[in-house]
Amino acid sequence: MKPNTVLSFLTIVTATLFSPVASEPSLLLEKRAVWAPAVLYPHSGTVWNIGDQHSVVWDTSTAPSYISNPTGTIMLQRDSTAVNITLASGFSILDGRTEVNVPSVLPGATYYIVLVGTSGNRSPDFTIDDA
Repeated sequence: MKPNTVLSFLTIVTATLFSPVASEPSLLLEKRAVWAPAVLYPHSGTVWNIGDQHSVVWDTSTAPSYISNPTGTIMLQRDSTAVNITLASGFSILDGRTEVNVPSVLPGATYYIVLVGTSGNRSPDFTIDDA
């Protein structure tokens, strides 16, 4: 390496290592906070009826001070099929709950909710009935 190149390299490395951000690693990590709150309802054994309204509930007790994407989306999905329906979107992931309407889908016991914000989190399987 040429002397000027080595000097430039050392200057950049030194500036990076001794910068306020580099000396405080939590600042770097916190700004990229990904949080996947547990879905509390619906839970295993839950039965929703088509056309009813229900609250999807998730745990906000472990929320970090900074969330990279605080806007949530709730999707209804089903194993082994192409069901992927957005039930709600645009709410704050810190709300801990939001109301959804149960859409007209084939009855079955392998539906689940996916809560998407900073990270997707899925509920246990539950049943949708046409009662």
